[in-house]
Amino acid sequence: MSSPDSSEITFNEPFYRRTIRKLRSMPNFMFVTTLSVLVGVGAGFGALLTEWLVEEIWHIFFEEKLWGLLDGLGMFHLMIIPAIGALIFAPIIIIFSRESKGHGVSEVLEAVSVQGGRIRPRVGVIKSITSALCIGTGGSVGLEGPIAQIGAAIGSTVGQFFTLNEDRIRLLLACGAGAGIAATFHAPITGTIFALEIILGHLEAKFFSAIVISAVIADTIAQLYKGPVISPPAFYNLVSNWELLLYALLGVLAAVSALGFTKLLHTMEDIWRKIPVSEYFKPALGALVLGAIGMAFVFLQDDGIPRFYGIGYTSISDALNGSFTLGLVITLFLIKIVTTSITLGSGGSGGTFTPTLFMGAMLGCSFGLIVHGFFPDSTAPAGAYALAGMAAFFGGAAHAPITGILVAFELTHNYQMILPIMLTTVVSTLVAQSLNPSSMYTAKLVSQGIKIRRGAPGQELYVMDAITVEEAMTKKFEPVLLTMPLFHLMEKFDQSHRHGFPVMDAKNELVGVVSISDLDSAIAEGSLSRRTIADIVTTDILVSYPSEPMGAALQRLSVRDISGLPVVEKEGSRKLVGIVLRSDIIRAYNTALTKHNKNKPT
Repeated sequence: MSSPDSSEITFNEPFYRRTIRKLRSMPNFMFVTTLSVLVGVGAGFGALLTEWLVEEIWHIFFEEKLWGLLDGLGMFHLMIIPAIGALIFAPIIIIFSRESKGHGVSEVLEAVSVQGGRIRPRVGVIKSITSALCIGTGGSVGLEGPIAQIGAAIGSTVGQFFTLNEDRIRLLLACGAGAGIAATFHAPITGTIFALEIILGHLEAKFFSAIVISAVIADTIAQLYKGPVISPPAFYNLVSNWELLLYALLGVLAAVSALGFTKLLHTMEDIWRKIPVSEYFKPALGALVLGAIGMAFVFLQDDGIPRFYGIGYTSISDALNGSFTLGLVITLFLIKIVTTSITLGSGGSGGTFTPTLFMGAMLGCSFGLIVHGFFPDSTAPAGAYALAGMAAFFGGAAHAPITGILVAFELTHNYQMILPIMLTTVVSTLVAQSLNPSSMYTAKLVSQGIKIRRGAPGQELYVMDAITVEEAMTKKFEPVLLTMPLFHLMEKFDQSHRHGFPVMDAKNELVGVVSISDLDSAIAEGSLSRRTIADIVTTDILVSYPSEPMGAALQRLSVRDISGLPVVEKEGSRKLVGIVLRSDIIRAYNTALTKHNKNKPT
């Protein structure tokens, strides 16, 4: 029997496989270009869909007051609506995609640094739904971070579908993130530089073209269906050269304020993590706090819906036009910092890009009102300082001066202000970087021991980052129960010759660790009778996660000079899946070194 010819094989081959084969047979630049177009289209429509969801949810809850059911609540609807939204989106995040919690960009950076650019396809869908619910019911967060994560998920999914290598997947992920920013702000240059400066951390020409294509495609699609997000303000000019000193001073203030916001944001995350309330209800509790602040604001300002609810584009436009009084603009600046931190810290889903633009515009406007009041003939109106402050605050918070400068320019088209904007933003970024090397996007990851991948894809900065904790950890571990008497623990140490054990509770969840030194201290204190491990267990412990690089685990081991590091299933979980011992480090290093040498060019 003769074998079928090639035409019969092609005919019987599934359509999607034929498509993949034909695309992969293209020249390299054509293949990458085609995929970047696909990513741009997906990110553009993903942005539009998410924005539409936000508008619909906002309309249903705040304008129709959930079809009239909330009419009799008076001002209390400002507290009830955010809580309802949180009760809906929290279980969706917990059950389907925990990566959807937070502001999105940190999770994208983690995917780039740790997971080879791989993001689960469901993340884009869940992020779109949960962010729309959070923002549409008043969450004090932005939409651009979620849309960047949605675009990144689309890019990563395309790369995985075509079974590309990690460098190509990271590139398509960056294409999607940049396209998302471009579609949100109608700012393709900003989206491109955002992807290069923040996501990849490397400005290189060979990545530039693919990201530009995605950004332009996404923005073109977005412009077919929506107009500018911010009303163009009046055109401002530099009134006198000495005014540059004032802009430099504003840059310093923006840097200090941006660092304060970053610190408060991550402090809030730590505080809410320790509150003994179910994860299903923490976002709702945070929403009630947000609502209480909103009610107080409306009561004092005699306003409708608080200006710090939702994205805040209208308030940014008003600040850029100098339409606020000094008292109101300072109040909005301070409240936005607090409410954004509460929304995200308690488990909300939304971005920090637009909130930092909001904060910067309010800070700049308040600064401008003050200096223009003192020097009316030699300084620009307050709106000019709001424009510079907007770019500077983002630059200081994100450590991304080029992105900050470009977003201010593309949103307002005010080229006459480019010199003050550049000066203020660069000063802010330099001061912020000198005071804290971590940005609002990297601080959370650094606190977990994750080194952010900087530089061109494929450039490994640390050999130990080439292998994950899951590959190296010991899966056969001996936990001990919290109720175990210390006499039995003493016997266990003698029999096992171990230096420590993970401690579990009755629900088989990790509660801490107990070391031989803890037991020695208990022996020195006196009688061990009637005493259990619960009396000496160390509950303030460091943990690792299976997807992290071994470099992160090694850092944590060295922080407290401990012999073993428990590995839990995922962030926020107490399910023990393994343990990293010092012996595992040697084995992991040899494995990572082998990988590194194999991948080195010859």
